Amino acid sequence: MTFRHTNRPGFLLGFVDFFTAGLFFLAYMPLGGLQGELDAILGHRTRPYWQAYLLGIPTLFVYPLVWMARIAEELKAVATALGLEGPHTSWWHMFGWNIFGLPLMGPAVATHRFFNTLNGIERELNRRNGGL
Repeated sequence: MTFRHTNRPGFLLGFVDFFTAGLFFLAYMPLGGLQGELDAILGHRTRPYWQAYLLGIPTLFVYPLVWMARIAEELKAVATALGLEGPHTSWWHMFGWNIFGLPLMGPAVATHRFFNTLNGIERELNRRNGGL
């Protein structure tokens, strides 16, 4: 699989998602191809974001945060296995910045590192597969 979106602006995406209360990623995950890319990189089918979002309603949106943090930790493992230099996203980075970060900046910082890690993995996999 060749990854076309290897330069996603994580900080901007996190900022927009924060102001739309997570609704932005409801559209971006399937329409932007992110859900399928995560499944391909991680080697298993992940729970669709819309399900995580719906489960977040009764949990005061803790569930989508944990869902994203788990994927972040899996991406960190993939990046490490590929030999990519860090810093990488992680469970604690994603969770900590979203909970303890500054109200507007924390989620954007967490999403920025998440996408930096994802972009790096996708570029490396493209390079190894003779892609872009």
